[in-house]
Amino acid sequence: METPHFYGYLSGRANLEILATLDRRDANGAIDEVLEQVGLADRAKDKVREYSYGMVQRLGVAAALMRSPRLLVLDEPTNGLDPAGIRDMRALVRRLAGGGITILLSSHNMLEVEEICRHVAIMRRGRIAFDGSMDELRARADDVQYRLVTSDDALAADVAERVEGVHHVTRRPDGLRFDSQPAPVERLTVELGARGIGIRQLELPTTALETLFFRLTETEAPAPEEVTA
Repeated sequence: METPHFYGYLSGRANLEILATLDRRDANGAIDEVLEQVGLADRAKDKVREYSYGMVQRLGVAAALMRSPRLLVLDEPTNGLDPAGIRDMRALVRRLAGGGITILLSSHNMLEVEEICRHVAIMRRGRIAFDGSMDELRARADDVQYRLVTSDDALAADVAERVEGVHHVTRRPDGLRFDSQPAPVERLTVELGARGIGIRQLELPTTALETLFFRLTETEAPAPEEVTA
């Protein structure tokens, strides 16, 4: 589910009633239940064209719940939502998963995956590069990717490659990229200062999970088993 479509001139409840008719089932009780589940019970009589984008997304989930699924597939469910809509959708996904429904969530947002999912699979060129629990994924994502901009990136790269615990040093137009834990980064900054190299910028552009995702999907060599959530 990325962009569900409904009749805008009808209410949310009326749209679900049409779907129930198409399924040839008496779903009046089910309609009330699913609207309550997705937090739309108080807006059930409002026309869908008056709904926010986030509400339409939740109505799409309600439509899927009408069939009492054991598996619910959600494709980028928070895409295009404002912060409040993202919060509500993530809370809904957690509630549904807690209620016994298996949720297959497709997302490029690593923070979202980390916040919601317990099991993760990462795809690379149509093949699984990783498949395991979130704890297993975190264990493999010990190093975090840093971005460093200095007064002399060429010399800084040479220094970084000699610091124990600093890995995968690469030069890019926007500075150096490398993987590390905090302690080696501290040693690197001290060494750069001793060499007279000024540090203009040092940041964490990605989370640990994002670092691992890029490592698994951007390498040319066959990647070890991994991601999706």
